[in-house]
Amino acid sequence: MQNIDISKLTPAMQQYVGFKRQYPEAILLFRMGDFYETFYDDARTCAQVLGITLTCRNKNSDNPVPLAGLPYHAIDSYLPRLIKAGYKVAVCEQVEDPAIAKGVVKRDVVRLITPGTLTEDNLLGGAAENYLAAICFEGQGSGKSGSNMVGISWVDLSTGQFFAQMTEIRFLIDELVRISPSECLITQEREDLPPDFARQLAEVIGTVVTARPGWSFDSRQGYEELTGILRAGSLEGFGFSEPDCSIASAGVIIDYLKETQKIALDHITSLRKIKRESFLQLDQVTLRSLEIERTIREGHTAGSLLGSIDETRSAMGTRKLRHWICYPLNNLNEIHRRQGAVAELAGFDNVRDSLRSVLREVTDIERIATRISTGRAVPRDLLGLAQALRQLPVLKEVLSGCSSELLVELSGQCDNFETLTSLIESAISPEAGMSIRDGNIINTGYDPEVDRLRGLCHDGQAWLASYQKKLIEQTGLTNLKVGYNKVFGYYVELSQAQAEKAPVHFVRKQTLKNAERYITDELKQYETEALTAEQRSKELEERIFHEVRREVATYTLRLQQAAETVAEIDVLASFAYIARTRNYCQPEVHAGHDLEIKEGRHPVLDVQLGGKFVPNDVALGGRFGDVGIITGPNMSGKSTYIRQTALLVLLAHTGSFIPARSAQVGLTDRIFTRVGAADELTRGQSTFMVEMLETANIINNATDRSLVILDEVGRGTSTYDGLSLAWAITEHIAGVIKCRTLFATHYHEITELCELYDNVKNYNVAVREWKDDVVFLHKILKGRTDKSYGIHVARLAGMPQSIISRSKEILQELESNFSREAHRPQLTGKLGKKDTAGQMLLFSNQPTDPLLIKLKNMDLDNLTPMQAINLLHEIKSDLESR
Repeated sequence: MQNIDISKLTPAMQQYVGFKRQYPEAILLFRMGDFYETFYDDARTCAQVLGITLTCRNKNSDNPVPLAGLPYHAIDSYLPRLIKAGYKVAVCEQVEDPAIAKGVVKRDVVRLITPGTLTEDNLLGGAAENYLAAICFEGQGSGKSGSNMVGISWVDLSTGQFFAQMTEIRFLIDELVRISPSECLITQEREDLPPDFARQLAEVIGTVVTARPGWSFDSRQGYEELTGILRAGSLEGFGFSEPDCSIASAGVIIDYLKETQKIALDHITSLRKIKRESFLQLDQVTLRSLEIERTIREGHTAGSLLGSIDETRSAMGTRKLRHWICYPLNNLNEIHRRQGAVAELAGFDNVRDSLRSVLREVTDIERIATRISTGRAVPRDLLGLAQALRQLPVLKEVLSGCSSELLVELSGQCDNFETLTSLIESAISPEAGMSIRDGNIINTGYDPEVDRLRGLCHDGQAWLASYQKKLIEQTGLTNLKVGYNKVFGYYVELSQAQAEKAPVHFVRKQTLKNAERYITDELKQYETEALTAEQRSKELEERIFHEVRREVATYTLRLQQAAETVAEIDVLASFAYIARTRNYCQPEVHAGHDLEIKEGRHPVLDVQLGGKFVPNDVALGGRFGDVGIITGPNMSGKSTYIRQTALLVLLAHTGSFIPARSAQVGLTDRIFTRVGAADELTRGQSTFMVEMLETANIINNATDRSLVILDEVGRGTSTYDGLSLAWAITEHIAGVIKCRTLFATHYHEITELCELYDNVKNYNVAVREWKDDVVFLHKILKGRTDKSYGIHVARLAGMPQSIISRSKEILQELESNFSREAHRPQLTGKLGKKDTAGQMLLFSNQPTDPLLIKLKNMDLDNLTPMQAINLLHEIKSDLESR
């Protein structure tokens, strides 16, 4: 693009190249008449991604220009595919009427659409949040180094939700995984970033990374940007006493939105400060391992914790539920407030069911308010808003009989929008469509001029008949006719016999064989109006719609507050619904350390198995956090049990009830998990290295308030290395950290720790053996086990019978010949030496050391004293030389 000689291009193509150089990273959709055209590499990309035809301009020249276009009215179907493919799109519109343009039509880029700046439902593709994030490291751009703090901010442009946070660099990736931004802004100055940071963001977070000028990451400049957009003299009212790097990152977001959206950002009305210590912390490993938002294998919400407990009825409730699940509370009072609301709604079926019925009729107030504020709302949006606002008084009425603190508060926040609702319903036609320019969007009776122009369009024959009757009465010419044709327009027709009686104000227009046609001033005026009435009606309706939309936009802040209220009511009603229908209990969340759950069930599997899930107890209490060591067969439910416990603790901290008969949950600051097997080969990390990194993170950050879930730690290396590490790690947790821990393992030797530490307890999964078969009971019992039944699981997996039989032989020999002195299993006899030709020994008990071989072959009975002394000297010399 840089090498194109603009002087040889047409004026329109010169325009295109100029805009493309301004937005080199974006696909430029260049409006030309009824099409958006793309050229050069953009055309090739669009043809490939969108499946449209690739053609070219100047086919017969030496340098044909690749070309691909799409109809302007179909852009809504094409844009989502480009954004989903990870592209940014610059929309270049005609900003001048081609009919009155002199020379080339004026154009301008009216919007840069990026993955983090979407507002339209067809682009967002669902109710989930769509965050744009920015990151600023403390000391960035100042040459300072060594700071361990970083500022993060994130905004959902479609809702106006805006957050900022200061945190330690070691928690940065964890926080970004929890935020899950679609796009992330970072400085383009590489020296201000950790090594390979942009690639890590793309791979770990899955976000589009956008580099911004280093100078824009300035806290003072950000402070000014924010006070301007929030219309505040300072940010103290939002919790920010002075500029820091979180303010710098928030300022970068505002600057980027102004540049890309080219609109007022009036719907961004607040900046919320997030304090890490206010929430139960979930790192990226925990979010993934517990499948809180999506499943590990398919990456779908269905089958995750979020998917299994989402019984919300509105898009706003869906987003709020996700926020509550990813940011569980760490404040007892707030947890109890939510629990009180859930308990009341769970106990009153009629109130809960009425709320859910009303909530089903509530459209996405939050996103509609944004589209109205940004001037992107269509008539259907306003009608949807009016429908939603009509439900608020109903919600208030339903909640009026509730007594729990939070429900009383929410009932009082159900604002009355009667004036606004009446405005929309009186102005916008119920049959209005999605387009502003198609007409028929303003209600009949709202504007007299619109009604008159519509009458001209739709009641022309009636007017002509009325005018004809009027002329006959005035002239007495009973054969007079008023008509219309496309060539001559409107006319008054008289027969040749009556033509000489035509009044003087009849102006002859056309002579026919048997008649004369005339025009009158009144008819000419009607003709002028009638022929332009439809276009003028559409223009007037569009102008009125814009006026109504601007009036509705003045309610943006109140609408956002109403949306927040509706979302909370929706989540609480959803919690109450699953508590009631799935037989959940209210956990007693307290300030102590005890964790005791009676007949707990996995919140996901309990739904999927339809009541066939086997419940289990959990007891991790006492003065110090107990460490529960769980042994038992593969596939018996150890991993399910420990994950289940973590999920129940998490749910309890959101204020939800949990699937159990009863529960006491001591306040928890973090949930740590080390489960499953994964590698990071692109980063040079083996499965075992990832395992050790995750475990080290737990050891270095867990407190006595934490809940730790460990599954098969140490299995990625040799038996004795792994056992030693697992033993030492468990010992450290029990003796130093003293936090509530569940450790599922096949290292049965670790169960001996219960004899050394009072807070270590052994559990096992019950099985029943019958002949050559094993039945897993999935029940957790006290005590240890010394069998893993791995061969049985291999048989279930379809392993050939020859291997199963051979494995049993080897296992029997190993167990019967275990050398406790040497602490290693040995194979001897027929298992160690196969009589099949060429069969390699599994283990060999033959010595391989030359010195041992020499000793073995020595005839000691025939050695003289001198030979024995010389032999000792040789042995000593040989040992010293090693």
